[in-house]
Amino acid sequence: MQDLYVIFDLDGTLVDSAPDLHASLNHCLKEAGRETVELEQVRHMVGQGARVLLKRGLTTTGGLPDDAEFEELVTVFFGYYKAHLTDQSLPYPGVMAALEALKAGGAVMGVCTNKPIGFARPLLDDLQMTDYFAAMTGGDSFDYRKPDARHIKGTLNEMGYCAGKAIMIGDSESDILGAANAKIPCIAVSFGYTPVPVQELGPDHVIDHFDELVPLIKSL
Repeated sequence: MQDLYVIFDLDGTLVDSAPDLHASLNHCLKEAGRETVELEQVRHMVGQGARVLLKRGLTTTGGLPDDAEFEELVTVFFGYYKAHLTDQSLPYPGVMAALEALKAGGAVMGVCTNKPIGFARPLLDDLQMTDYFAAMTGGDSFDYRKPDARHIKGTLNEMGYCAGKAIMIGDSESDILGAANAKIPCIAVSFGYTPVPVQELGPDHVIDHFDELVPLIKSL
């Protein structure tokens, strides 16, 4: 697996972070005097960053407030989430073994997420995953983010990519479209955060468990 560059999305791909995002969103909804939402609803709201998650939660429970109140709730969300980043979040089954196998095979790995980097990096630190990645970029690392191809290409640049095979591993439309825009293949996981079955979004390949990832990559 020399000259192989593997880019991973974070939420819904490497890490099941929905329980902590769910708790943070419900904390904000309570602050706003709204009804709370169920965990399964949040699994379909994640993927475009915290501000979009909050907007979706507020829209679902009665509509968006005015801009000033929304910004106050963003601050509340960020403060609560920062304090509860990995209360319940865990890598998906098979993730750590797959990362070990890719590292042993000489692959260069990176993370490209729409999550703010100030949350993405501590989350990976807390879960002892950071050392696997040559680069990590968030939704605020550049002036653009997935599905903009420049987010993925910028991550590849930070990984030291100049030639070789690059692959995106993700769970959402942003990942699949971003990979297509960057002209690299996308392997999608079937267990992530998307409102429709990921197969309907047109990835190049789909896996149901991380145990399938390394054999699939070797076969490409």
